[in-house]
Amino acid sequence: MDPIPSDPNKKTIVVLGSGWASTSFLKAIDTNLYNVVVVSPRNYFLFTPLLPSCTVGTLDFRSLVEPIRFITRHKANEVKVYEAECTEINATKKEITIVVLGVGAQSQTFGIKGVEEYGCFLKEVWDAQKIRTKLMDCIETAAFPGQSQEEIERLLHMVVVGGGPTGVEYAAELHDFLVDDLTAWYPELAGKVKITLVEAMPNVLPAFSKQLIDYTESTFKEQHIDIHTKTMVKEVKEKEIVVQRPDGKVDAIPYGLLVWATGNTSRPLVKNLMAQYPEAQNVRRGLVVDDWLRMSGTQDIYALGDCTATKYAPTAQVAAQQGKYLARVFAQLHATEHYEAEIENAATEEEKAKKLRKLQKAQDIKPFHYSHQGSLCYIGSDKAIADLPLGPGNLASGGVATFAFWRSAYISNIFSARNRWLVITDWTKKTFWGRDISRE
Repeated sequence: MDPIPSDPNKKTIVVLGSGWASTSFLKAIDTNLYNVVVVSPRNYFLFTPLLPSCTVGTLDFRSLVEPIRFITRHKANEVKVYEAECTEINATKKEITIVVLGVGAQSQTFGIKGVEEYGCFLKEVWDAQKIRTKLMDCIETAAFPGQSQEEIERLLHMVVVGGGPTGVEYAAELHDFLVDDLTAWYPELAGKVKITLVEAMPNVLPAFSKQLIDYTESTFKEQHIDIHTKTMVKEVKEKEIVVQRPDGKVDAIPYGLLVWATGNTSRPLVKNLMAQYPEAQNVRRGLVVDDWLRMSGTQDIYALGDCTATKYAPTAQVAAQQGKYLARVFAQLHATEHYEAEIENAATEEEKAKKLRKLQKAQDIKPFHYSHQGSLCYIGSDKAIADLPLGPGNLASGGVATFAFWRSAYISNIFSARNRWLVITDWTKKTFWGRDISRE
């Protein structure tokens, strides 16, 4: 059955972005109540937690993407999707009724010279493809006859900057690729590859318990992954990074591949919008919102996910819950307007009182409350760590059994049966035939 076309008598929600927050909102919003328009520079949702697996061929990137039109086609009413980038929001001359901002964030470089030119980020599909190409370039070049020993060592030194989950999981995936596949296909290089993780903080994975941090660091030590904590990157050059050690000493570290996974910063679109409300939008790291996810200083702009500055960590888990919550808020806002109109047209006092009770219930919109379901991270060698809420405390676990839980948890959180099947198929292919080492 074809979806019902948009209704000019309904209010219109314009959703910017197609990440975790926006897609969760789209899945939950009732299109019988509102017209919905999606504007995003990519026409798909990307399951980002498994993106590090794409960089080494464990998963095909198409297994992690789901076209937005696949999601919206099941809606009762038409959802218009435009593959375009929003470059400006004029809140004073708006031509739309409601804006929902879920444009996410971009990689934080801290203004360090050379990062944009020589580093590889890990937020989008094209980032993973770039890393994979660069990785195979380094390996094939190192295997080419006539290279000096010094150049081979540089080419085979893979540096990851950032000790959060993304950086740790990428280092882990890279280690598995080197152990499982490089040994078989490039035996002359296998023992020469070096992985280094650079983190400015005192330890990796600061959101996890000390027990799991220690377990991760000891596992990385067994895997010969070097961790340099309290080490700040000062400059990135084409073939080396300049770092400052904890003792203040400045060193140059040669590298072949540099993956930059240090966190987020606001996109230009968000910065421009913040500049329109300087008094209310005074936090540099993102849009300030109230407890109902309404952008401070406005009445009809809502923001959620990584583009906001809240007390919650910028994770997929937070964004997904915010998207579902905001869909419920809009359902209550619609009900409020509906009952207000019915009260005005009520024929009797009894009917009016009945509608008033329904109105009061609809107006009772609870603020957003985040329910933490736990933190997971893959650390290589078929091991993972999990920090899970359990009663008054947390359950911390790590190892092969936790890796099985990590896989099942991620599979259950993938939005569609189609993508679940594709990921499981990729894992099965990798188990029997190894990773694809071809360079695209």
